[in-house]
Amino acid sequence: MSTDQEDHKEFPAWRKKVHEVIFEADTPMGKLFDVVLFILIILSVIVVMLESVEDIKKSFGNWFYTIELVFTCFFTIEYVARIISVKKPRGYIFSFYGVVDLLSILPTYISIFLPGSHSLMTIRTLRLLRIFRVLKLAHFMKEAASLQRAFRASRHKITIFMFSVVSIVVITGTIMYLIEPPESGFTSIPQSIYWSIVTLTTVGYGDIAPTTVFGQFFASLIMIMGYAIIAVPTGIMSAEIAKEVRYTNTTACPSCSREGHADDARFCKYCGADLELEV
Repeated sequence: MSTDQEDHKEFPAWRKKVHEVIFEADTPMGKLFDVVLFILIILSVIVVMLESVEDIKKSFGNWFYTIELVFTCFFTIEYVARIISVKKPRGYIFSFYGVVDLLSILPTYISIFLPGSHSLMTIRTLRLLRIFRVLKLAHFMKEAASLQRAFRASRHKITIFMFSVVSIVVITGTIMYLIEPPESGFTSIPQSIYWSIVTLTTVGYGDIAPTTVFGQFFASLIMIMGYAIIAVPTGIMSAEIAKEVRYTNTTACPSCSREGHADDARFCKYCGADLELEV
């Protein structure tokens, strides 16, 4: 039996249709589904925000609870439908959107045992990231995928850079602790490191400030260093983005549900499934 025939046998037509409606936005039904989903997400987030206002909650608390149960039921059904519409559910469950989709429904169930935790449902706003695909803004999807790949390619350099920054703030914070008297606010090394972080990142809260001449001179050097350091991660990311090969295909793989394939791709670059599988 050929691979295509096995895929036909293992992936029924109804599951492919559900996948097309839920994961694809190029069809009328798929776009309608996602638009309705966005509206419900926005409404559910608004309900959670309004419920946090005490006066409104006193008047409409029961209504908000009922509405939220309806929203949660819909999102639960949608989550289950997404799982059964892919050939490899594990791929979707542990993907970014899969985790977000799960977290968007858990607070309601958790609130049954822990009152107040349902406010965490504002995490549903992350699901609005799908709007780029629904509105068919392919250039946004392309740039987002390019940025993601550039970040992955530069993660080791950025990690080393972050360790360097941590070392700098520890050293400069310790020096300031030795230079400045406790009356200036540098009462401990951790407190001095906090000041160093605020200064190096050019935030400058002003709650702690050096008072000695040498301390102010050293602080000036840290401020100037901060401007130079800001340019480092920008340069790393810019170099990786310049080398990026960009993609425009927003088709979701029917097997693992991942996107970001080349425009002329037929097979998924992650799991090898046929992107053009017919039923």
